[in-house]
Amino acid sequence: MTVQRFKTIITKSGTRTFITIPFDPNAVWGVKQRHHITGTVNGHGVRGSLGSDGSHYFLPLGAAWRRDCGLDVGDQVEVALTPEGPQSESLAADIASALDTDTNAKAFFESLATFYRNTYIKWIESAKRPETRQARIEEMLTLLKAGKKQK
Repeated sequence: MTVQRFKTIITKSGTRTFITIPFDPNAVWGVKQRHHITGTVNGHGVRGSLGSDGSHYFLPLGAAWRRDCGLDVGDQVEVALTPEGPQSESLAADIASALDTDTNAKAFFESLATFYRNTYIKWIESAKRPETRQARIEEMLTLLKAGKKQK
């Protein structure tokens, strides 16, 4: 997956402190309801989900995280971000193919936090027999269509 690197300034608006994302994550990483990311800000590890105000994406930075990293509003930072968790191109062919058959289920799967995506994948991968694996894939699609984060 493409790592996005850029320099920006930590900004504050109201009570929210964040860094503005200078690219469209949907164009770079694929359209998703929510983009969960991992990466670094000035060499300090960061994880979270991108927010959007409707026209721009941003990464919220909490007060405790900024304090622990010695960063504050107005600081210029170097950022490297990548999507977190299993991405569509790294899934087993049968799982990816099943998700491709239903755009709503796929979009919901991709919007889930890494923990939930990993849980679905581990559940399917733990099947011993091919027919059990196929049944679990079908059940996963049903659950995702119903908006269920986990089995």
